[in-house]
Amino acid sequence: MTLFSFVVPAYRVQGYLRECLDSILEQPDADLEVIGIDDASPDESGEILVEYAARDPRVHPVRLAENVGLGPARNIGLDRAVGEYVWFVDGDDWLVPGCLPHVADRLLATRPDVLIVDHVRAHWNNVGTRSAMREVFPEPPGEVTFRLRERPETMRLLHTAWNRVVRREFLLDRGLRFEPGWYEDVSFTYPVLMAADRLGVLDRVCLNYRQRRTGAITRTRGDRHFEVFAQWHRVFRLMDRCEPEVAALRPAVFERMIWHYLTVLGNGERIAPELRPPFFAQIHADYVRYLPPGGYPAPPGVEGLKHRLVAAGRWRTFSALRDAHQAADTARKTARRVTRRVLPVARRTARKARNAALREYYRGELHRPLDPTLAVYAAYWYRGYACNPAAIYAAARRLAPHVRGVWVVRRDRVGNLPPGVEYVVAGTRDYYRALARAHWLVNNVNFPDFVRKRPGSVHLQTHHGTPVKVMGLDQQRYPVGAMGMNFARLLHRVDRWDFSVTANSFSTQMWERAYPAGYSALEVGYPRNDRLALATPEECRRVRAGLGIGPDEFVVLYAPTHREHLPGWRPPFDPDRMRDVLGPAGRLMMRSHYFHDRDRRPGGPSADGVLDVSTCDRVEDLYLAADVLVTDYSSAMFDYAVLDRPIVVYAPDWDAYRVARGVYFDLIAEPPGAVALDFPGLLDVFSSGAVRAAEAEQARQRFRARFCALDDGHAAERVVRRVFLDEPV
Repeated sequence: MTLFSFVVPAYRVQGYLRECLDSILEQPDADLEVIGIDDASPDESGEILVEYAARDPRVHPVRLAENVGLGPARNIGLDRAVGEYVWFVDGDDWLVPGCLPHVADRLLATRPDVLIVDHVRAHWNNVGTRSAMREVFPEPPGEVTFRLRERPETMRLLHTAWNRVVRREFLLDRGLRFEPGWYEDVSFTYPVLMAADRLGVLDRVCLNYRQRRTGAITRTRGDRHFEVFAQWHRVFRLMDRCEPEVAALRPAVFERMIWHYLTVLGNGERIAPELRPPFFAQIHADYVRYLPPGGYPAPPGVEGLKHRLVAAGRWRTFSALRDAHQAADTARKTARRVTRRVLPVARRTARKARNAALREYYRGELHRPLDPTLAVYAAYWYRGYACNPAAIYAAARRLAPHVRGVWVVRRDRVGNLPPGVEYVVAGTRDYYRALARAHWLVNNVNFPDFVRKRPGSVHLQTHHGTPVKVMGLDQQRYPVGAMGMNFARLLHRVDRWDFSVTANSFSTQMWERAYPAGYSALEVGYPRNDRLALATPEECRRVRAGLGIGPDEFVVLYAPTHREHLPGWRPPFDPDRMRDVLGPAGRLMMRSHYFHDRDRRPGGPSADGVLDVSTCDRVEDLYLAADVLVTDYSSAMFDYAVLDRPIVVYAPDWDAYRVARGVYFDLIAEPPGAVALDFPGLLDVFSSGAVRAAEAEQARQRFRARFCALDDGHAAERVVRRVFLDEPV
């Protein structure tokens, strides 16, 4: 019999589900199955489950025709489980690496009905907070089992399904199942604890309980939080049926109920102000209804005062106490902020004073009406006319001629703008006026922190590539690669987005996790790839001629990415040896990352058929000219794959890169073509013909199907119709 059946419900968790599944399937103990329940999720969660099932027979996806909710979805998974033990893991949480053998050892040694494991709350800002395990069990019980009445303090551990592993036959024999509605864990976990003859505790952190910035029930306001009362009523009805066996537990269960009610009420993100009085009234009613005859262990201090106010039904006093506490807390935070600001203000330089004056001008412009025809474009920190914003600009001129497009560029990049493109220079009064008055702001990175999101304005984030390396909040787990990043400011910028353009469902999923906010995803393909999708042989010949490349030359483009964690490092690459392998008809183009544009060498042909194309502003020209792309972790591979030409992954630092910088998928296992892990191996890819071998061709087709399906040449049009013309796509 399989030891573990993991039941993973999935609803709107596409940004997190891969991490959850990987954390289970990559555990050292392989004696498991995963039953993934697609609860009619409107995102790509169901497709992710099917994808994993196609490559791992331990994954069994179940697609529901209609949404049933977390509790019923778990029941469906339980009905299909065959493992000796069931572990209900939510699709946005993930297991700690290497934890499963320890869980298995404890299960096999003690054979409990229920094994409670430790967890941490993994906050979106990379802060982890411990559970109450150490307070509840200062002396870990070790390899012993007990009944709840012997250790009633067990109920003080968080009452969730995912922090306990439950014997399947025990659940079936006792008829223990989840109820529908919110807070479904309540009416499952407490009955499970009370019914178990053998409870065990493993004081090892095994699960990361994700605290999402957006999308979580605990951060959703509404009257559905009143469903917590029905769940607790079910618990007490069950206790009434099981008297007198559970009579001794009633005081402790009652205390947990009042604690839970007050926790829900105290969370300002759950209960709206107008719903607080009736919610409190229901707490009072349940207090009177279920109060044990002999009382209960009420907490001391302020928490005990709250209980007494609930008992008396004194809502006004309770509310005044809460308001006073919040006011004191706000005053303390304000004092700290003022203290931190005094010193920097005193040290402002003359340049900062000038910038401050311009910012004042900007703030004044914010009081003037938006220009309903103005769209401001920018790319790569004002480096010029490029990437997705350039493609959208061109499409808007054709499809939405009423929109006046203005580009923001650095002063040293003005000369690179195409003729007829209107622009403002970054840092000037015109620049600040345009940012303040624009109806649309379009960028493939973020505008500066000072830019305000005005009511009625539309911010369009186009991004600049499908991610291989981790981005956004995910970088918090890789501090070497996130040096100098301010994640609070990043989220401030992300909160301005109205739309986020993505090239494929994979990008949509990763951006949702890396940049959690309230924007709408535009999964339409990458506008910058329209040119590649529509390119003709004649255009390719014309581009090659413009670069001085003959029609019969075999061109390899080498374009490595930047290493943020190793600013001065370059992959080992000998252009002369590569040129020798390519032969007389070979031509090598080399392009540095745009982060190095300040120290690029002059472009142009060099000796022995090597061409430095680092200064070429239109990278699409290089793609059209190249017969093969060699890259490492750059998003260039996703763009170049649109052309359906050979791609070689040259990753000599793969092991170090994925540990230090972090990656979203195994590029070596799922490459777009041939792979080389050292320079001799790269030379062999070309000398042996592996660059065009059947295996490489098949890998590229799989890669294209996954990442390039939307790049049909009309992505920019779809963006313009949705964002500028407010048409559906």
